[in-house]
Amino acid sequence: MATLATYLRTPISVFRDRNEKPTKTPALARTAAPAVADSMALTPLPNDDIYFYSKRIDNTRLVRQADTQVKGEWSAILGVCVAALLIACMMIAPGVAGVLDSYKIQDLKHEQALLRNEQRKLIVDEERLINAARLDALAPQHNLARPGADQVIRLQPKNNHSFALNGFNKSR
Repeated sequence: MATLATYLRTPISVFRDRNEKPTKTPALARTAAPAVADSMALTPLPNDDIYFYSKRIDNTRLVRQADTQVKGEWSAILGVCVAALLIACMMIAPGVAGVLDSYKIQDLKHEQALLRNEQRKLIVDEERLINAARLDALAPQHNLARPGADQVIRLQPKNNHSFALNGFNKSR
């Protein structure tokens, strides 16, 4: 029992008017104070004289019993949520893959443009390096000279197309 209603005054005093004098009973004479007439006093509230005593309850030693049915219900709810999540992921995966592919295509186009610019620069640099005027200017620094006409041997294949036969012997 958590609460117990206890009367602070006797039940007779509840129904008595404030100006009325208490009766001379031995139990009441010891506990009741003389009533002072106050013209500004309000009428008492209902159940104003009841005191509710609440006893402090200590639940620290209680151990909760496991409910196995609730555990099964929560696992079923979790399973449904996981299934719904998988279905949602499967529905949005193609759209996300398309967006990622378009980002990759744009990056590859940008990289291709950079590589083409670099290739153009390399071609210009190569042309500048193999320029005949530059090579003629560098030759004396490295003790190089143009070969004479008798030092150059030009190899030109005969017009028999034997170079395409990969060593095919005509003597057969």
